[in-house]
Amino acid sequence: MVPAAARRAARPASRREPEGTLNTLWGHGGAYQTWTEYLTRWAEEGGAGTAAAAARLPRLRPEDYHHETWVRLVNQLTGAVGHRLQAWADSLTAALAEAAADEFAAGRALVQSRTGLDTVRALASHPSLPEDLRTQLRTLVDGQIENLQRQLEDQLTRAVRGGADPTWAEERRRTLRDNPLTTAAGATGAGSAAPPAPGGGWSYDPATPARRRVITD
Repeated sequence: MVPAAARRAARPASRREPEGTLNTLWGHGGAYQTWTEYLTRWAEEGGAGTAAAAARLPRLRPEDYHHETWVRLVNQLTGAVGHRLQAWADSLTAALAEAAADEFAAGRALVQSRTGLDTVRALASHPSLPEDLRTQLRTLVDGQIENLQRQLEDQLTRAVRGGADPTWAEERRRTLRDNPLTTAAGATGAGSAAPPAPGGGWSYDPATPARRRVITD
């Protein structure tokens, strides 16, 4: 008769995935948590205090995660970018409204907003993201920039139809075209300056609540 202790020792151990592997696959801890915590802070605070954290963000690879986990992470990333772009648009429209009678101030607001957009594009181009995801994010950001440029010009056309001074509208249109938002939308080319690290480069913080909300449609 085989002793009980020997029988227990002879049983094969049940197969278990390493705890760290399971956590990584399902999005608990590790690179997943580092990115999600950063994105939550970046979406709300913008450039304030996030540059150092951005430089430490770990590389993300979709093959390291279950499909659902990867989709959840990408959705959080695009949501953070969308939140920052909306905050930027609100701040810009408010600044342009405050500069209604001053084309120099309007031009300055446009230039400052272009500088701010570089920070959003820097996150979209972060080297720790997969190349295909970076391409998608840059396309998203550039499309939003082009859309707002069109909205601002279309708003002037509607204003004239509503009785606004056509001379003022043409002066503002010239200001918009002389200081296009789309200047910030081009990819960094050879010999050009690299975009600032995510968290830096804002001339003013576009996440700051606008003092006056302007509806553009």
